[in-house]
Amino acid sequence: MERVRMLVVEPSAIAPVGRLGEWLSEAGAELDVVRPPQIPGREALDEYAALVVMGGEMGALEDSEHPWLADVRALLSSAVSRQLPVLGVCLGSQLLAAATGGRVAPIRRGPEVGTSLVAKRDAAVEDPLLGPLPLTPDVIQFHNDEVTRLPPTAQLLAASPACENQAFRVGVCAYGLQFHIETTPDIVLDWARSMPETAALARPGQLEREHLEQFHAELAETWEPVAGRFVRLAATPAEQRRGTRTLPMA
Repeated sequence: MERVRMLVVEPSAIAPVGRLGEWLSEAGAELDVVRPPQIPGREALDEYAALVVMGGEMGALEDSEHPWLADVRALLSSAVSRQLPVLGVCLGSQLLAAATGGRVAPIRRGPEVGTSLVAKRDAAVEDPLLGPLPLTPDVIQFHNDEVTRLPPTAQLLAASPACENQAFRVGVCAYGLQFHIETTPDIVLDWARSMPETAALARPGQLEREHLEQFHAELAETWEPVAGRFVRLAATPAEQRRGTRTLPMA
């Protein structure tokens, strides 16, 4: 299969594309990674089959401190209007929601931190990306904000008691994941050291290396196939994509 070019935006050096990037590459993607303030204009999307936006410590609407956030939202809005496959992770999901008519705010119950599960919603059963997942897939949480209102065209795909809008799809092929799937134990431990007040909210033992090593092995079993399906989605011509579990072979 011909390599599938993807534009990857890393808003922060502490939240790299990580293992997700490895999985995408192994599945046939060619990744062009950019970091602020060098955010390309919308016309750059002409060269790519998909857009991936990762996480970061800033808020999705903190434009006064990070003016390039508006450029990322513009990229996401343009990608959705083109029906270009999108994958937004944590901050990336919040930026996707904000760019398409949703609302983002601090989590009402306080930060969500640690290893946990999310629950698929009925609409996820026929989704091409998340449909084959188990009913309660493993995820990593480390966020202060949440999507409090989904965009008008969004479909909720997964939720949790602490944060309702954990995974959603805007249109046919733009996905937001509030949680993390791309991390390694070292990345999570770095977050814990740099944000000790937030890390202290995790349940006892969840941010210890031994637990994280075991949890990430299980995380990979669950989410590496999703990366492969995203590459397949990006390789599928737009007119052949469907908002159902079945995709034609690329």
